[in-house]
Amino acid sequence: MSKNEVKDKMDALVKELNQHTYDYYVLAMPTIADYEFDRKLAALNKLEQQYPEYADPNSPTQQVGGDITKNFTTVAHKWPMLSLGNTYNEQDLRDFDERVRKAIGDQFQYVCELKFDGVSISLTYEDQKLLRAVTRGDGTKGDDVTTNVKTIRNIPHKLSSGTIPSLFEIRGEILMHRAAFERLNKEREELGEVTYANPRNFAAGTVKMQDSREVAKRPLDCFLYYFNTDKSPFKTHWESLETLKSWGFHVSEHSRLGNTIEEVLEFISYWEKERFNLSYDIDGIVIKVNSYAQQAELGFTAKSPRWAISYKYKAQEVETILERVTYQVGRTGAVTPVANLKPVLLAGTTVKRATLHNANEIERLDLHEGDSVFVEKGGEIIPKIINVNLDKRENGAVKIIYPTQCPECGTTLIRKEGEVAYYCPNDEACPPQIVGKIQHFIGRKAMDIDGLGDETIETCYQHGLLKHISDLYVLHQRTEELKAIDRFGERSIENMLKGIESSKQMPFAKVLFGLGIRYVGETVARKLAVATKNIDTLATASLETLTAIDEIGQRIAESIIEYFAKPEHIQQIELLKSYGLQFESDEKEIELQSDKLTGKTFVISGVFENYSREELKEIIELNGGKILSSISAKLNFLVAGDNMGPSKLEKAKKLNIPLISQDELLALLNN
Repeated sequence: MSKNEVKDKMDALVKELNQHTYDYYVLAMPTIADYEFDRKLAALNKLEQQYPEYADPNSPTQQVGGDITKNFTTVAHKWPMLSLGNTYNEQDLRDFDERVRKAIGDQFQYVCELKFDGVSISLTYEDQKLLRAVTRGDGTKGDDVTTNVKTIRNIPHKLSSGTIPSLFEIRGEILMHRAAFERLNKEREELGEVTYANPRNFAAGTVKMQDSREVAKRPLDCFLYYFNTDKSPFKTHWESLETLKSWGFHVSEHSRLGNTIEEVLEFISYWEKERFNLSYDIDGIVIKVNSYAQQAELGFTAKSPRWAISYKYKAQEVETILERVTYQVGRTGAVTPVANLKPVLLAGTTVKRATLHNANEIERLDLHEGDSVFVEKGGEIIPKIINVNLDKRENGAVKIIYPTQCPECGTTLIRKEGEVAYYCPNDEACPPQIVGKIQHFIGRKAMDIDGLGDETIETCYQHGLLKHISDLYVLHQRTEELKAIDRFGERSIENMLKGIESSKQMPFAKVLFGLGIRYVGETVARKLAVATKNIDTLATASLETLTAIDEIGQRIAESIIEYFAKPEHIQQIELLKSYGLQFESDEKEIELQSDKLTGKTFVISGVFENYSREELKEIIELNGGKILSSISAKLNFLVAGDNMGPSKLEKAKKLNIPLISQDELLALLNN
């Protein structure tokens, strides 16, 4: 054979074997005998040995894994992976459609897509090769799982056709087909291993396995549905989906274009019944405005795009018996009621417990002991009681009353005005609060202490080694007691103490978040650290001083003041200071490049040739200007690009708002 014939034969074998592999592992529907498959695989392997220059990186002989990953590297997303707004009813969709029309007019289309019930993934390609695969994480950063994702048989490692950007990102959903899931669970059951609850849990666990060789044995699939690059070659989302198919990506064939909200509703209605005939799980439909220019015009909220929404199908519900109500105390002292149920199968999983949220929910449901209740999975995830079957209530059934004392320490519960939750105020002596606070402190988003986990904290508390956060920093004095605890070997103790010592270098913002002050989340802690500079200034700040800080409202400010009013909290902070933790910030507030735009307000609309909207926003803010979210009489300038919405343009003209181009904006700075 000539070299061209050899290459053609190898390419044909790769294509055929990949299809057979997909049919067998992913769909659990083999279309070829094992012997015949193995014969063809051996023939391909032999050719690859003889002609390595023609070997395809996407060959089935290569997708076997091999690397062991002890820790996954955290990677920042170039484009945040925002969540979509959800709805369960038609009116919300019509309201969404109305908002879109008000912003961009009537000339637009929707793309309707299946909402896969899987694990979100971001794939980055550079020079036509798969560079990186990253989980969604918290939306701004995720875990690098490239080695594991490369074992998924329909994700190409290398692209070979089309005019392809040198660097781009494509997003999708990793999932498992039901038939493959059932086959795997049966095998595990026969081996005496624990079975998985549902395909989504299986996929999520597999993606984060440490051994990619094991990942390669597990039948995962991936649908891809969103394209990102600095300068997109496409004008519409639909065009990008069609092109991605031609590049070799696995894109769902069930997506549809719609011209009206009525067509969208027809698509939703069709798949509400038809979804049960799919080989995989979906939990709804995603609706997106098709035009990229119109997407840019609609923009984003802080959490989600304004040009997309997901319609979620109503969860399945079942009836079962409420056996009893128990109460969980969280690290902040919030007491949450939990319904313990007679086990029942719901949406593919056995449900034994359901959340009751708070005392108001118990009262709303008018729960009695032994009630027959209807249970559903809210958003297909968390089981909850939605109603009581009063026809089945027994005579003399005892009404369930929310407790007045903490179920853990007996302290009288309190409920602040305007809040629904009851709290145990005994945060220094209530066991689950103590354990929860220390677990929060060591967590990844706070002090990120290696060698410590939730179970270790629980064990140390039970053995009297930990009662306060500060006790972590004297554990090195109690190594003999640690060694006496089962499963605490010298190496694990050494790693634990090393991690605790290293945590002393964590910045003030992380320490502040780790303290667990109510309402002070990760972002708020960072803003407080920058604004107050050190713990002493923060501890003595007045309500007026705190509420003057960006995004600090009265509720947060009152919680901070209340926290520092307790002598035991001050005592803990003084101890932590003495152990060397960081209580001063070296972060600086953004320094302005000039004050040329101070006092001026701007709205940015449309698509620009030389700058992204984010870049223009940054230019304005670095020179003292302020960005507004909408057009009003307070606006000074509308920075207008191509394809801006007609409604914004009309409103700006009506209010006599000056329209300026990107060049005119830059000219304001030069002047």
